[in-house]
Amino acid sequence: MAIRHQLIHHPPSALWAVLEQPHQYAQWVVGTSDSRPLEGLWPEVGSSIAYTVRLGPLELEGRTTVRRLERPQALELEAYSGSLGTARIAFDIRPWGEKTLVLLNEHPLQGLGGTLHNVALDALLQIRHRAMLGRLAAVVDAQAAGEGSTTGG
Repeated sequence: MAIRHQLIHHPPSALWAVLEQPHQYAQWVVGTSDSRPLEGLWPEVGSSIAYTVRLGPLELEGRTTVRRLERPQALELEAYSGSLGTARIAFDIRPWGEKTLVLLNEHPLQGLGGTLHNVALDALLQIRHRAMLGRLAAVVDAQAAGEGSTTGG
């Protein structure tokens, strides 16, 4: 299981303003080149977004479905990536003074990823999550600055 955290220099509402935009996932999810609504009203439980992942010359289509939503503290997703299988991606969102502490927990559920899950895969996920949470913080910063927010740093 790969767990990482990131301190975001804005309140949870600023983070949710990004998480609730299905088109913005491609801006912060590592490897995703585009994202778009697929079913339902994102991020309600059962709604999904479609995305494209590029791995070198390979292009894979996938989808992510909301499995649990407890605003303002939790969002759990199931990502389906074809033959790679599915993964559970959970965001634990905590107010931290005037900032937000985000804990990201991901592990494979089914398919090739679940079958091959090991310590080496978790190490790769840690590297990916470091980049992904950094990008997420940057998107929150940019959106908050565009809305005239004075918090951040």
